[in-house]
Amino acid sequence: MFDNFYGLTGKPFQLTPDPEFYFRSVTHRKALSYLGYGLAQGEGFIVITGEVGSGKSTLVAHMMESLDDSQVTIAQVVTSKLDGEEIVHVVARSFGLDIEGHDKATALTEIESFLHEEAREGRRCLLVMDESQNLSVSALEELRMLSNFQLGNHPLLQTLLLGQPEFRVTIQSDPGLEQLRQRVIAAHHLEPMQKGEIEPYIFHRLKVVGWDGNPAFDQRVFTELYEASGGIPRRVNQIANRLLLLGAVEERNRIDAAMLQNVLAEMEAERAFPEAAPSPMPAQEVSYEPVKAMPTTPRVDREMLEEYLAERDAQIAELQQAIVEMADQRDADIAEKVNPEIESLRAQLARVESRCFEQERTIRQTLTMLIDWIENDMDSSKAA
Repeated sequence: MFDNFYGLTGKPFQLTPDPEFYFRSVTHRKALSYLGYGLAQGEGFIVITGEVGSGKSTLVAHMMESLDDSQVTIAQVVTSKLDGEEIVHVVARSFGLDIEGHDKATALTEIESFLHEEAREGRRCLLVMDESQNLSVSALEELRMLSNFQLGNHPLLQTLLLGQPEFRVTIQSDPGLEQLRQRVIAAHHLEPMQKGEIEPYIFHRLKVVGWDGNPAFDQRVFTELYEASGGIPRRVNQIANRLLLLGAVEERNRIDAAMLQNVLAEMEAERAFPEAAPSPMPAQEVSYEPVKAMPTTPRVDREMLEEYLAERDAQIAELQQAIVEMADQRDADIAEKVNPEIESLRAQLARVESRCFEQERTIRQTLTMLIDWIENDMDSSKAA
């Protein structure tokens, strides 16, 4: 309704993820940089976490738009609570594999054969697991085992795990996931948008659908919208959607703070927008048709990524220099302690060698005298 009233070509604040509306907030730029770095490695696990509605799915959808479907096959799964046995069959179906029965060994064999076939065709595979907080530790361990599939030294499967904040805690602290933690090559937690990002976020989404300045907004609206939403994109969308609807109903060409308060009061009365963070919605499995796509040149914030890498290289250089200095100091300490002992041993060795030389010379003289005596005695006997 309001899109017609304001002359918009679509719904700017829809709640379903749409990469066309991706907004480059500070936290989303960082996440995209980590995603780009992780995808470039082509192995292991990438972990992205955030509150419900923080924009994880939109971020991934935006990332996929920059990928080349001739290089990799992507399979997406939205998980319910799965154990280690079930996750293998879900992954197989997500790549379009039809596994007869429920035999785990058969499913694993089919998955490995599929990954090898994709590799021979010049593609690698990416598995995107959404709502990963629903996975059991045994299911996560099975995903780690799938990452062991290789063709020579070439890894065949990379996994992107998306989850709510509790999944971040699980990954960091569960003792049963130590081996998986060692294979996480990039991770980022999506924070809420900052207060100063609400206004450009609203205008960005409106401009995508042809907004020309109608309706206008009072500046106070953005401040109060941030306070009401906590900076969570989906909550901002919920409120803004209702706000434009009210504006269209009342035929208003300017949105003010009073209208916002009316909307918040209505939503509170309907319990459609609780003040606290909403409870996780029950996850449903999506269809398991494979989606072709993968990175050629991911859209990352290269400047920020270069800064991170430069900082990392500087830290590595400092550590290497510290190691060299420690080694030099250790050698100096050892030399200082050992040199006097070596000199003492050398002196003792020299005395022993001198004594051996004297003894050898005495033995030779004695042998010479004995030989002379024997020869003289033999000559005397012959003469007689």
